[in-house]
Amino acid sequence: MLKLFIFCASLLCFIAVPAIAAEAEKGIRVKITVQGHVLKATFIDNETTRALIAKFPLTVSMMDLYSREMCYRFPDALPANEASTSGYDVGDIVYWTPRHSFVIMYEQNGERISNLQKIGHIESGVEIFRKTGDIDVTFELVDN
Repeated sequence: MLKLFIFCASLLCFIAVPAIAAEAEKGIRVKITVQGHVLKATFIDNETTRALIAKFPLTVSMMDLYSREMCYRFPDALPANEASTSGYDVGDIVYWTPRHSFVIMYEQNGERISNLQKIGHIESGVEIFRKTGDIDVTFELVDN
């Protein structure tokens, strides 16, 4: 009887885990508009993202900092309970807690950054920020 129970439990995990993983991979779809170009991003479902998308549609003036990132600083902090020290990939969208910074990483320099909360990732086209300088960027949810 115990063997049957273990077998059934294992079978349920085998069926359920891929379905859960597929749902998690979908994430929250976001459209980012910059100079008439539309970039598509997938945001991670976490507390920081939920607080951020509650502000959508959102247009912010982003500063081009350090020739690697576009940054907007919110006047008030967003929740960031999963912030840690980590690296980043080109296209990552992150929140840096000390200065309430909402950031798009468009160049890599290998740095590991403390107090970083991952929010999402831009699929392609992030290289546009290499040429824009400071610019207004609009974020909105994609209708499914």
